[in-house]
Amino acid sequence: MNPMDTLIWLVDFPASHGYAVVFIAGFSTLGLFALSARGAVPGEALRRVREREGLLRSAGRPRGEIGGRVFRVAARFLAFLMVGSLAIGILSLTGVPVTRAYIHDHGRPTTATMDGDWVTFTTAEGVEYTLESNFFTPAVYPDRDVYLPSGEPVVVRYLPSHPQAFVIDSEQTPR
Repeated sequence: MNPMDTLIWLVDFPASHGYAVVFIAGFSTLGLFALSARGAVPGEALRRVREREGLLRSAGRPRGEIGGRVFRVAARFLAFLMVGSLAIGILSLTGVPVTRAYIHDHGRPTTATMDGDWVTFTTAEGVEYTLESNFFTPAVYPDRDVYLPSGEPVVVRYLPSHPQAFVIDSEQTPR
């Protein structure tokens, strides 16, 4: 398994679902950054009041501080992951081929059929996939704006180790 193929496969998800990812990442980023703030952990405000009033046990570290720190670090990590997904989604919506060029250059070609926004193809291993190529972020490369009629055969290029990452080859599509 090629590590670069795996990375492209992971990045291809927000790129191929750009419209939904922009909304999900846009709204969740604010909440995740708020959770990563120091006072966002449940019980943190109460702990500060008890500390100020001298009601905390003086034996060592206050309980729950490590759990709160792990929670904040995890929320911060997820927030940065969402910011990256937001950037990939925006680039994909504006027509930048974030992962499409790599898949086109390194993908294995096969024939497929289109039924609306759904593309059905069979890999060299004999497994049939039906995947979405939606209107806002079509899985078409190099000419993203080519007209593809439903029911017509098209040529698809997919990554052999991750067939869910695919592009419709517009150079080999009948016009």
